[in-house]
Amino acid sequence: MTRLRIGFLLPRYPTQESKSQMPVAMRLLADAGVEVEVVCPSPRIFELGRLEVRCDLYVLKWISGLALSVAGELHARGAAIVNPYPATVALVDRIIVHRILQAAGVPTPATYVTSRAGQLAPLLDAGPLVVKPYRGSCGENLPIVRSAADLEHVQCDKRDPVFAQRYHKPDGRDRKLYCIGDTVYGVKKVFPRQSDVDKYGEPFTPSPDLRDIALSCGRAFGIDLYGVDIVESEGQPYVVDMSSIPGFKGVPDAPSHLAKYFYEAALRAARGRPPRETAVPLVAPGPGGVV
Repeated sequence: MTRLRIGFLLPRYPTQESKSQMPVAMRLLADAGVEVEVVCPSPRIFELGRLEVRCDLYVLKWISGLALSVAGELHARGAAIVNPYPATVALVDRIIVHRILQAAGVPTPATYVTSRAGQLAPLLDAGPLVVKPYRGSCGENLPIVRSAADLEHVQCDKRDPVFAQRYHKPDGRDRKLYCIGDTVYGVKKVFPRQSDVDKYGEPFTPSPDLRDIALSCGRAFGIDLYGVDIVESEGQPYVVDMSSIPGFKGVPDAPSHLAKYFYEAALRAARGRPPRETAVPLVAPGPGGVV
């Protein structure tokens, strides 16, 4: 049988001693006989017209820059990608993410979008807000806005929309739920992080309700490899963020789980089947659309 080949589009890790889970998962795949290729970042020049689908599966870890653009070209050429290019692009945009989650019935905080931070002032009568960049996955050191004066210090690019959510004071630590296939792993984490230990948090077994919420998020985007941030406030869970292929820090033996997932996805793709058996289109919240 021909060796499986998996290409990775990912950030440039600084050293071989990187604490990231992905390089370890890649080494495990190579040890299992998989031909592992780092597609991007790459020292070579890409001539887009001659870019070929050379791998059974591509893993899209990096959500910006050249890696994302190359993934878009590979997607157009029919490549099997985890996570699929359309879902990954949607998950970069918090406006799209929370509209799709709300349409899917996932519990989320009240969410607002405007063109200028000052326009949020009337909403503060009902309680504080959290203002976030509308793009990206950074969830730390986000300002909690309690007054109109606080809004004056919110730093936003004037060209970008302002994204805000109703603040719900958490009952203890935040819940990070990591989904790898049909398995949901829970990690309790402190935000903002104060040390390297805080990055890994404390593993816990998600309740059936939290597991159902996490899996509902994946179904809404047609993926099964992702992370969900949940705040529990007064006993009510709220999904406050979602990311494609997060770091999985704190998940016991995460590199082995990831390597197994990628191997099985590549095997299915090599046989002409979808990398995810139950993959579904990413349905837009509007009538009848597909993102």
